Amino acid sequence: MANCSALFRRVRIGYHRGHRHHSQQRGGRAIEHQHRRRRRRALLLIAVLFVPVLLMDGGALIVGGLTRDARSAYVSAVVETGKEPAFLLTLAFLTTFGLVRLITYSIHYQKLSIFHNVTTKSGLHIHHMVPGMLLALTSGYLALVLTVQRPVEVLAVLFGVGAALVLDEFALLLRLADVYWEPEGRESIDAIVLAGGICIQYLLGFDFWPHLVRALLNPLLPVS
Repeated sequence: MANCSALFRRVRIGYHRGHRHHSQQRGGRAIEHQHRRRRRRALLLIAVLFVPVLLMDGGALIVGGLTRDARSAYVSAVVETGKEPAFLLTLAFLTTFGLVRLITYSIHYQKLSIFHNVTTKSGLHIHHMVPGMLLALTSGYLALVLTVQRPVEVLAVLFGVGAALVLDEFALLLRLADVYWEPEGRESIDAIVLAGGICIQYLLGFDFWPHLVRALLNPLLPVS
């Protein structure tokens, strides 16, 4: 009887160990699946943010190069309307966000060995929002104090880069914790979408949407 009881205990312990190992494997697969889904969502978000910029007149400059027609469209739609600083800021903001996400995903999933975290000799991890703050503060300060021959275009690009670096880690500032890869890190994406949407809306103008709706509906409307 004692041997049977000992055998039963060993079988039960083995069952619990196997069940726990199986649960850990399922949990690991679920976490990996969640990371892949978040990666696909981030890539889709980057594409969605870049499409409106490419659809604008300035997009012809990016895609087609400095051709005569593209330059004429850029001058008439962006420069002459006084929106060149805003366009450069928005382009720098979205480009920086896309590159930063590419680099951070490469580091986190160890895809490209050339990228790595920046740490001090004492082991302190320097987040990319730190140089972002320096860029945003410096460019903002110079934009306010310089009055003669102010390099507006350069300052706009620097501010866009700095703003993207800061807002990409907005969740860390909001929660005072390193939640970049946690579900709460989604708040950084929300901040990027909000800021990018405001910039794009300013560039397109409020008249853009009625014109877009009419352009989409005209082929569907009967010809009178």
